[in-house]
Amino acid sequence: MTELRETWTPTQEDFDAFARVSGDDNPIHVDPEFSARTAFGATVSHGMLIYTRLWGMVRAARPGARAVSQSMMFPNPAFAGIDVQLVVEGELPGKVTMRAWRISDDAEVFLGEAEVA
Repeated sequence: MTELRETWTPTQEDFDAFARVSGDDNPIHVDPEFSARTAFGATVSHGMLIYTRLWGMVRAARPGARAVSQSMMFPNPAFAGIDVQLVVEGELPGKVTMRAWRISDDAEVFLGEAEVA
């Protein structure tokens, strides 16, 4: 059984760079003035940015690993400047569970599984 664990503090620069790379420039991710007027009150991370961080942990532990399949949910937002705990548990290669939550209030921001070859 493998457990990979990392603390990540997302930044607005992370959100902006991911928007440029992915093409997802929704203002909820990149426009602090717009986002301040939403129910979130601030910009929020792209869900796939969180997955990318988790997948990077897998690749660091198993260079050359590839995803066979994955499923994921984003139950709560991750905000710039708020620490997130990232955890990957399971077999590498094999099936892993990926989770991320805001450390300040334990709100889960990512829950998923992946089959890793």
